[in-house]
Amino acid sequence: MFRHSHISRRLAAVTVSLVLAGGAAACGPKGSDGEASGAASGASGQPRDGGTLTVLNNEPQNDFDPARLYTSGGGNIPSLVFRTLTTRNREDGAAGAKVVPDLATDTGKPNADATEWTYTLKDGLKYEDGAPITTADIKYGIERSFAAELSGGAPYLRDWLVGGDTYQGPYKDGGKGLDSIVVPDAKTITFKLRKPEGEFPFVATQTQFAPVPKAKDTGVKYEEHPVSSGPYKVVKNENDGEHLTLERNQNWDPKTDEERKAHPDRIDVRSGLDAAVINQRLSTSSGADAAAITTDTNLGPAELAQIGADKNLAARVGTGHFGYINYLAFNPKVAPFDNPKVRQAISYAVNRTSVINAAGGSALAEPATTFLPEREAFGYAAYDHFPAGKTGDPAKAKQLLAEAGFKDGLTITLTHSTAQNRQTSPEVATAVQQALAAAGITVKLEGLENNAFNEKRWDVKNTPGFFLSRWGADWPSGAPFLAPIFDGRQIVTNGSNYNHAQLNDPAVNAEIDEIAKLTDLGAAGKRWGALDRKIGEQALDVPLFHPVYKRLVGKDVKGVVISDWTGVLDISQVSVK
Repeated sequence: MFRHSHISRRLAAVTVSLVLAGGAAACGPKGSDGEASGAASGASGQPRDGGTLTVLNNEPQNDFDPARLYTSGGGNIPSLVFRTLTTRNREDGAAGAKVVPDLATDTGKPNADATEWTYTLKDGLKYEDGAPITTADIKYGIERSFAAELSGGAPYLRDWLVGGDTYQGPYKDGGKGLDSIVVPDAKTITFKLRKPEGEFPFVATQTQFAPVPKAKDTGVKYEEHPVSSGPYKVVKNENDGEHLTLERNQNWDPKTDEERKAHPDRIDVRSGLDAAVINQRLSTSSGADAAAITTDTNLGPAELAQIGADKNLAARVGTGHFGYINYLAFNPKVAPFDNPKVRQAISYAVNRTSVINAAGGSALAEPATTFLPEREAFGYAAYDHFPAGKTGDPAKAKQLLAEAGFKDGLTITLTHSTAQNRQTSPEVATAVQQALAAAGITVKLEGLENNAFNEKRWDVKNTPGFFLSRWGADWPSGAPFLAPIFDGRQIVTNGSNYNHAQLNDPAVNAEIDEIAKLTDLGAAGKRWGALDRKIGEQALDVPLFHPVYKRLVGKDVKGVVISDWTGVLDISQVSVK
């Protein structure tokens, strides 16, 4: 289901690129209404069409091919070019965590057990060259994502579609295609799944569901000029996405697209820039930078402190929340973490205030006691099984250690990354070390270069007993949070394993299957929250914090919309003076 080795690698890369040097990733201080708050500049004045929007980014928009992109909700920049069957709702806060129709007339019609999903295309859909978009093009676009030379995209369909586990793509199938994608006519498409998947509409937001006309497919070169189904077309792609220029697709009909506003005439994406340079240029907002944004660069603690003293700058900062958790992971196969009371003692000993300070401060991180993020869409249900207050409870921790047979304390090792990301980095590890010392636990720190760190924590045979970790969801639901981490059938022994505790509880596995059958996402959410609470009782991890996005925009930018799906500004809503 979520077990492929590149899922979290890719997700980690996506998240890090969203976060940036010196900043934490994903959540942050809320507005007065408790939801994500956009920049004040986006809330005042009427949007207007025209002009050029500049995007200043750290990471290039590599592999600009819908088959190769790993996106959620259709992505940010990719969503300007590639429309999909469904997409994310382009609204602020919680409303933006909903899946809505895009090319399709609805979010999909399931059969009785959610093993088949059928979609019907809207009328009047066209490519940039005026040719009609058909369901055969969507089928072909998905099939080419199975080709080895176009790897990198989301792997769900390989697991979910009947025959997907052995299919090798259209370049090798002799024109047969995937039988589990049925196209009876130009406007209807049905997907046949190996098992019930009530959240299929979320997966249909991935760019693999973007239509690709077979006659225009140029294989690995398609990324240089993909055929647009969205409001913009690619007119320049230099150095594999380092400089990307988009201009209006005159054949895009806004009557068929309720989500994308597409106000600017032109979008100029410049990448490979240092984070500090990006924020400085946005702050100064001179020349073209006045109409500039970033889709991957967060503000850090020092920059936020400087901005806090300038009301005009502060009004241009948007705050967003993304489905993400930073936590301490236990491997109960390693002593002394095989003793539940040791794990509970550490849970009580953690000082979340010092951890949050290490993560950049309360402006960039919120304390967590649950694995699921504090958002309804994920099924969040409040619990704190080991209440340690804001600064930890060393007395309770010592009591549990004594009960576990360690009345004189114990010495353990905490593995972390040396990357300066304020998540799995030395600052956070040191904060944990100091808090546990107060409870009589001596913590030795093992810092590893980031690639080596990831290899070790994902290797089931060598997983450390105690390490810093993090996880982000591919869409706003409990499924991509809990299933990869706690479904025992997803334990991988010869690749990247994300079930750090190697939990294989039949009751947990069965509940995951039962929730997957639900097409009522509200009902499913309640079940995910209850499952999170149940798993949490075992102290298999210590939730630490949900990070925060803080992003600056140029002074002439309007239309700042930040949803709980992405946690960052939605480029499709922006206008410039």
